[in-house]
Amino acid sequence: MKIAFIGTFPPRECGIGTFTRNLVDSMVGAVSSEGPNKGIVVAMDDNGQHYDYPKEVKLTIRQEEQADYLEAAKFINFSGADICVLQHEFGIFGGQNGIYILPLLYRLKIPLIVTFHTVLKTPSYNERAVMAEICKIAQSIVVMTRTAVDMLVTEYNVPQEKIIEIAHGVPDIQFDQLLAKKEFKLSSKHVLLTFGFIGRNKGIETVLKALPAVVAKYPQLVYIVLGKTHPNVIRHSGEEYRVFLLGLVKKLRIEKHVIFLNEFIDQSELFKYLSASDIYITPYTNEAQITSGTLSYAIGAGSAVISTPYWHAAELLADGRGRLFGFNDVEALTEIFLDLLDHPETMRELRKNAHDYGREITWPKIGEKYAQLAEKIVAQQPDVEINRETILDPLMLPPFLLDHVQRLTDDTGIIQHAKYGIPNLKEGYCLDDNARALLMVLMTYKRNKHPLALKLSPTYLSYINYMQNPDGAFRNFLSFNRNFLDEVGSEDSFGRTIWSLGYLLGNAPNDAYYQTGREIFFDAAPNFVKLESIRSIANTIVGICHYLKSNPTDEGMIEILKQLTGRLITDYELNRTEKWHWFESLLAYDNAFLPLALLHAAEFLNDDKVNRIGLESMTFLSEITLKNGYLSIVGNEKWFLKDGESSMFAQQPLDALAMVLMFHQAFRLTKDQAYITQLYICFMWFLGENDLRISLYDFETKGCCDGLESYGVNRNQGAESTLAYLISHLSVLEAFEEVSKMEIELV
Repeated sequence: MKIAFIGTFPPRECGIGTFTRNLVDSMVGAVSSEGPNKGIVVAMDDNGQHYDYPKEVKLTIRQEEQADYLEAAKFINFSGADICVLQHEFGIFGGQNGIYILPLLYRLKIPLIVTFHTVLKTPSYNERAVMAEICKIAQSIVVMTRTAVDMLVTEYNVPQEKIIEIAHGVPDIQFDQLLAKKEFKLSSKHVLLTFGFIGRNKGIETVLKALPAVVAKYPQLVYIVLGKTHPNVIRHSGEEYRVFLLGLVKKLRIEKHVIFLNEFIDQSELFKYLSASDIYITPYTNEAQITSGTLSYAIGAGSAVISTPYWHAAELLADGRGRLFGFNDVEALTEIFLDLLDHPETMRELRKNAHDYGREITWPKIGEKYAQLAEKIVAQQPDVEINRETILDPLMLPPFLLDHVQRLTDDTGIIQHAKYGIPNLKEGYCLDDNARALLMVLMTYKRNKHPLALKLSPTYLSYINYMQNPDGAFRNFLSFNRNFLDEVGSEDSFGRTIWSLGYLLGNAPNDAYYQTGREIFFDAAPNFVKLESIRSIANTIVGICHYLKSNPTDEGMIEILKQLTGRLITDYELNRTEKWHWFESLLAYDNAFLPLALLHAAEFLNDDKVNRIGLESMTFLSEITLKNGYLSIVGNEKWFLKDGESSMFAQQPLDALAMVLMFHQAFRLTKDQAYITQLYICFMWFLGENDLRISLYDFETKGCCDGLESYGVNRNQGAESTLAYLISHLSVLEAFEEVSKMEIELV
């Protein structure tokens, strides 16, 4: 069996790197049913650093370079590996809360085992989303404590059968205490030890404050603090904490009893220090630590351990393997120190209990458990690629809810932007969003007579009416105190308004709405043929087509439709080449609206060229954005120039909406159900089937995040994004109903 490992790796100074090194050594060479295991390592580099890795490391990933993650997925898939083992800790992967690891994992074509070194009881929105997605992708999840198992089940809804508890391994290294003390010239000392990366949450000041009372009785006592300041702490705070500790030592007048060793040492040297110590202490300041490698090592070395009751310590030190004291409780720690030093036989019993348990968690035994798990998983799915295809099931969609739209809407209209899920009143209102909001509530009311949709619709329609100028054009922006912020809005906002008004004229809930919408629509109509923007023309075409569905004999509007459609056809023919089937020399924003407009026009113009170009341009766009089996939108960061490369970020919900509508209209035009599958794949972009493998729909606020950025998800939830999601959701529901109706008619 060949195993691919992903994690940090020595010589990078990192606890997880040491863990990965030990896991590789203990799994590789172990005999499976097919002979000795083999292994390759993909190592994580950090913040521009690169290391002189050993031969096991075949590839490195720069933490903040997403392209490296995608390359690593390809490398692993073609490496011949049978299974991948990932060491997960939020801080070692790039993007928001380590989100860059998700595209790599999603692209793996082999099973995945993930070891969680951190499980948060109260994660942030992004932390929960990343963890949940990893749990869905992995075939098995390894944690090191019972508490972690329970949290994954209760807080993250992970199936119990997917989780396995395997203890943190410890090196099989033993030293004689007397000889170790002699080597360090500590033979006459009572030695206390804390080791590991130093940071504020380590609580070392609690030990220092306990020492004066202890050294008064045991003047030969020395406390060794062994370890560097954590690299992340160095970057953000420098040596502020270490300087604080040194100042505290001086203040307490215990300079002769405290030694700071600012170094990262190898395992053999570390176990020599552990063997030389009489008492090992982890005085962490809060319970939220699910795994502590340093604590496991101390138990493995047979130390007498004292600790605060953080999650891992509470479990590992049970059954007489150590002593616990309260967080920041100096008096309790002092009492335990004195009790153990006063009663050497008690200390010896703690050491024996720890040593006996440590023999059960040595790396050879832990590695064998991982190897057995890996072999079991591989045997369950021999020669079968992991299938992570989108499941076409509308019943799996979230409930359709207007909560966030209602939150964003006041008596003027819908607020265009939000800070996270909170309306940002400073940004005021815009025509685009109120037009889209009107379209969405009309679609909602048509579908299920939703009373809130009917209640909100006059607000959006009145905003559109208020923003119309005497010449029929529209202003766009309005401040929160209802001051106009422009004289004439963009052509894009004009086109989107005509799209919405056209839909209203074809689907008005009552005559008052129809008459109001008709006046605004026809006041704007003289401007239709004056449009220059290709996307405004496309939006206007779609609006005209919605109008013509209920007014098919309006010859004047059909002529305008022919004229505008001809403009798109001309642009297409000017820019089309053998390999570039598009209307412009680039793919920019809202791309799918251009084929969508032609597919709508084809319903009314009975023109084969319009139909052909609509389908041809749709196919071209699909081949670019759906080539990996999910929607990868052309990002607005750089766009996609002909003969160039597609920009991955920033991906906008508006583009996903246009793709959904395009495939929906293609199905209506052709009755080809393959377009329903593509429609659904595009919609699932909102729910995590995207380049970052993360949902943009917020299940808490019922809003939609503003896009995918290079760092992760833009958590702001403005009107445009949420309306794009809701209109897409409605289109999916409509499409599946249309398919069902068609199948019934065929029967």
